[in-house]
Amino acid sequence: MKKIKFRNKLTVKLLMTIAISFFVTVFLFLIFSQLFLQIVGVNYFIEISEQKGVLWGYLIFLLIILNFIVVFLLLVRKKLIYLKHISESVNYIANGNLGLTIDIKGQDELAQLAQNINYMSKELENKFVHERQLEKIKNELITNVSHDLRTPLTSIIGYLNLIKNEQYENKDQFQEYFETIFSKSQRLKSLIDELFEFSRLSSPDVMLNLTKVDLPILFQQIVGEYIPIFEEEQLNVRNSITNEDIPVLIDIEKMVRVYDNLFMNAIKYSTKPSDLTISLKSKGNTAILKISNRVDKSPAEDVNTLFERFVRGDKSRVDAQGTGLGLSISKRIVDLHKGDIRAEYKDGCITFIVEHPVLKNL
Repeated sequence: MKKIKFRNKLTVKLLMTIAISFFVTVFLFLIFSQLFLQIVGVNYFIEISEQKGVLWGYLIFLLIILNFIVVFLLLVRKKLIYLKHISESVNYIANGNLGLTIDIKGQDELAQLAQNINYMSKELENKFVHERQLEKIKNELITNVSHDLRTPLTSIIGYLNLIKNEQYENKDQFQEYFETIFSKSQRLKSLIDELFEFSRLSSPDVMLNLTKVDLPILFQQIVGEYIPIFEEEQLNVRNSITNEDIPVLIDIEKMVRVYDNLFMNAIKYSTKPSDLTISLKSKGNTAILKISNRVDKSPAEDVNTLFERFVRGDKSRVDAQGTGLGLSISKRIVDLHKGDIRAEYKDGCITFIVEHPVLKNL
């Protein structure tokens, strides 16, 4: 929030208003007293009794006070109206009209008060909207993940009942049931882990453990670890990672999670055999990472919807793998790093692009 230095301007204005009111009152009193003396004459005050003189003294004093009050109120009338407007606006905000703002008039403490109220109103509105989004996300999580969790759990229970009731013909079938239960258990654990990770990253209080790293070195190391898996999956890696220094400030563990998600996505959905193109370069103050693989068909009409919660690209292959949260988690992590992640589809290839802000002034 932009702050304005007011330096007690309202106090100065108030003192000036009092001084002006005083001098105006004295001036008006002198004028009216001269006119009154011309009308009634000086002898009138000489000849009146002491009691009437006291009454006249009280009356003159009262008129002076009233005159001072009238002049003072006329001078501060705009400020009083503005203060009333601020009070009414605060009342509207308190009654749920979040986001309401007050016009800033002047550069005194009242203007600062209005500015602070505006900031508070906007912050409350943003927090309220965020809370509603979190509530919506929570409801979506409960609704959408219930089936994904129930499917492997139902399968586990079914096979355990078969084993419990000894409904298997031989040791080999028993081993088959056991391996299925283990596989479904791993699937269930993966679902729960991703659900937990997504919920944690959705929190406004998530903290990053930022470390300064040279991105090409880190990324070369990660790609090197995946080379045997790519070769096994018949993916020919075309590596185009720059040798220049690209310093970035990242949470290494979380960003490695992003790269893992993108690589696993390429492994699962690439046409095989085919090429997997990986490039990393810098452009201005941005590091641009691209991972491109060939697919049988476009995974979605708009490939960027893949970053939405529970959206899966290849629906014919979701029974064994995928929760629909992997790319959504990746987007959230990149957003936390003030970066950008998006997807493009062209000529049978899908390309995921990750942009990092480069650390300046090293």
